[in-house]
Amino acid sequence: MNSLMTWSVLLGTSALCYSIKLVGYLIPARWLANNRLQRINSLVPVVLLSALVVAQALTVKTHIVLDHRMAGVGAALAALIAKAPFPLVVFSAALTSALVYRLR
Repeated sequence: MNSLMTWSVLLGTSALCYSIKLVGYLIPARWLANNRLQRINSLVPVVLLSALVVAQALTVKTHIVLDHRMAGVGAALAALIAKAPFPLVVFSAALTSALVYRLR
């Protein structure tokens, strides 16, 4: 990708993001007070974080890979289901991932 194309994509993306933000100010407040929309908005961060975790745990460049990272995600999921405190969830995921990586 050459420099001109990079800057074009950067400026175009910036303009698109700015216009999306600007449209948000133009939406009437009564539309945003809708209970259904508020429930959906409360779930957006959870969905985005879940998608990030899956993308980071399952892919290497463009390939889907099952490796030590998925073992860590599984350990974290088990700790979450057991209602463990957050530091213990992170520690169990890191420890499991490191052990599986070392044994592999």
